[in-house]
Amino acid sequence: MSEGVSAGGGLRERKKKATRAALVEAAVRLAAEHGVEHVTVDAISAAAGVSTRTFFNYFDSRDEVFVMIGADSGDRVRRAVLAAPRDRSPLDALREALASELEEIERHQELWHLHAEVLRGAPQLLARSLGAHMADELGLAETLAERIGGGSPLFTPERPAFSTPADQERRRALGLYPRLLAAVGTTAVRVAVEHWCVRQGETGFADVFRETFEHLAAGLPAPAPAPDAPAS
Repeated sequence: MSEGVSAGGGLRERKKKATRAALVEAAVRLAAEHGVEHVTVDAISAAAGVSTRTFFNYFDSRDEVFVMIGADSGDRVRRAVLAAPRDRSPLDALREALASELEEIERHQELWHLHAEVLRGAPQLLARSLGAHMADELGLAETLAERIGGGSPLFTPERPAFSTPADQERRRALGLYPRLLAAVGTTAVRVAVEHWCVRQGETGFADVFRETFEHLAAGLPAPAPAPDAPAS
């Protein structure tokens, strides 16, 4: 492939990602302002500056747009885990892969906060978002298994994980450790984000994230009591 074609392909891909991100942001902001039930595909498309037909080039339904924030993040994390230096522990490889992605959350924390509020107010979207989260976690567990040498014969780094009956076979092919590490890592991210969101101005997100994974690396020992805490 020539450099010109390669560059063009890269530009097209960036434009596609920008359009998808604009649609997601428009949907979240409209839902936060008017309520999910009052947001239409036409309104989302108009707010993003594209046609309704373009919307359906990216999403199969209106509800899908509300669970696609950070849609490319999982793929980048999986690839970073596989590419991490071999002398790095699985936990450290996961932490570093997540840290680079979470810089994006900090830059766009207002949108992520609105997104969380929208999901909390729409049970059907929250359930769909949890399903997408579980599917992404399965893909991450397969990636971690591949890294530590216990990979599944069903593992394909380019293939996203979906909630289908075939997932049961994929789960049976996985060991406990990679599934646990993937679950703990993604939960740690959620807790770190929530902890930071309610304490903005008190501490930086990078500090919260670092402390969270330090607790994990240490095996979650009970913290020392604060100096003014009563003795138990």
